[in-house]
Amino acid sequence: MIWVIGNVDGKQYKEPFSKGILSRSLNVADLGTERAHEIASGIEAELIKNNITEINSYDLANVVLNHLENIDPNIAKKYCNWRSLRTSKKPLIILIGGASGVGTSSMAFELANRLRLKNLISTDMIREVMRKIISKELSPVIHKSSFDAYESIRTPSIRMDPVVEGFISHVDVVNVGIEAIIERSIKEGISTIIEGVHIVPGFIKSELLENNNIIIFTLTVDDEESHKQRFYSRCRQPWVKRSLERYMEYFPTIRKTQDFLVEQAKIHDARIINNVDINKTIDIMVNDILEEFGGK
Repeated sequence: MIWVIGNVDGKQYKEPFSKGILSRSLNVADLGTERAHEIASGIEAELIKNNITEINSYDLANVVLNHLENIDPNIAKKYCNWRSLRTSKKPLIILIGGASGVGTSSMAFELANRLRLKNLISTDMIREVMRKIISKELSPVIHKSSFDAYESIRTPSIRMDPVVEGFISHVDVVNVGIEAIIERSIKEGISTIIEGVHIVPGFIKSELLENNNIIIFTLTVDDEESHKQRFYSRCRQPWVKRSLERYMEYFPTIRKTQDFLVEQAKIHDARIINNVDINKTIDIMVNDILEEFGGK
């Protein structure tokens, strides 16, 4: 048995060495499950060969890093960045936005698994909470969907597309809750992923984004037919209550919200990813996160 010695708030603890836990950490470097487990097994064999029965977590990280250097320096660099990110005193806050149907929730779930993050929040849930707090009479726009919110605008602007105006009004209300969660995550040091259509570059207060480990991704599905197919797939799931007909009725307005999101992302230099392939999207996001914050 190999024991790993760690330290939390000055108190020492022991836990058994786990190939499973190590392989999940290695998988951040995009090794694939089988290869990550193979490397973890190799590291375990190396420790046994050297008659090591106890090792502190810092030394174990160095053993892993040296082992990876011999395999592939690029993988070693990714792992090093990941370790740096995990030991940072600042929480990692990942914001994933995109129009309805582009896959923000699926990508957030996969990214949370890859990065081993436990806190995942949907802006739709934030909206539902706010609906309980704010009456329909006071803010009718919040009681609509993001893509049909324009139907509740009392006095439409003559200078702006009504769909975009409605979307902005809808996002403005939900953004209050999004900022509250970001502020709480920073204060408590909790790494969090927030995903949903209400994540719009330029709407979150700049002082929250400065000097914090916060990164924004905007997902798109550029091809219209492919975007439609996402709704067909979604509506086949038994837990989805909305009808396909409703999505198809408002599909042109959904595309307008995507155009607005892309425009905002370009203005504010947020990462735009055409979410065609799930694995490629996750790889791009992980690489961006490690490059942006791993060396800090």
